[in-house]
Amino acid sequence: MKAITFNLLAWVMLPIMDGFAKYLSADLPVLQITWARYFFTVAFTLPIMFFFFRKNLVWTDKPKLQFIRGLILLTANICFFYAISVISLAKALTLAFVAPLIVTAFSPVFLGEKVGFRRWSAVIIGFIGSLVVIRPGFVEINLASIAALGTGIMYGFYLIITRKLSTSDNPLLTLLLTGVVGAIIVSTIMPFVWVVPTLNQWSMMAAIGIFACIGHLFLILSLKYADASKLAPFSYFEIITNIIIGYYFFSDFPDYWTFLGLFIIVLSGIYISRRENLVKKIK
Repeated sequence: MKAITFNLLAWVMLPIMDGFAKYLSADLPVLQITWARYFFTVAFTLPIMFFFFRKNLVWTDKPKLQFIRGLILLTANICFFYAISVISLAKALTLAFVAPLIVTAFSPVFLGEKVGFRRWSAVIIGFIGSLVVIRPGFVEINLASIAALGTGIMYGFYLIITRKLSTSDNPLLTLLLTGVVGAIIVSTIMPFVWVVPTLNQWSMMAAIGIFACIGHLFLILSLKYADASKLAPFSYFEIITNIIIGYYFFSDFPDYWTFLGLFIIVLSGIYISRRENLVKKIK
């Protein structure tokens, strides 16, 4: 029960971060919002680790993999923050939900895992769900929708690398290093895009980092009590918080096509997760 509670709390916190990011995107550059997400996440994570988890502050066994992981997540965040600056939170998140499908599709290549016919079928059906949301040929495809889909693809590879690192590095160390990599890279771009924020905008930028930090800490705590594969279906709870924030603060509500695509993608993702659990039990 603890694992589920922590996991659901994470999927409440992270959409709040997205809501702040969408609000700020009306006045601030997407890259500056991304910088705030990383800078303030590191600013809040580092003291927590220093005072409570100091023994985990050791150098990684796989620095190259940590760097690639951080770079991929940074790319995913930039794509997602750009997407929500143009399209609704719900539509962007629905398209980003293709991440588990990407993990399944590429796990034979990068993780040496066997994927059977049923899971391949679920991946194809899930991809059809993303096409239902975008509806190519029926509505004009915009860059924001492609960016949201790109978020899911990047996040899928991020999850694959996370699986690789889970056997060597502590999750809290990985969280900190991912933030440091992103903060350093995006900080080099800031002099070229910086817009001086108001005091209110500064507080929202800090809030993005706070909610990102709290959300990921809840995720880490949930993984202490249950396997990631068992908790995977609960990640779709994020869409509920997402829809509430989008409707209440931005007057956005998903259309029928988005709901249909979401249903197909979520169903595919849950099936893949259940199938992976079944395969593990057989082994």
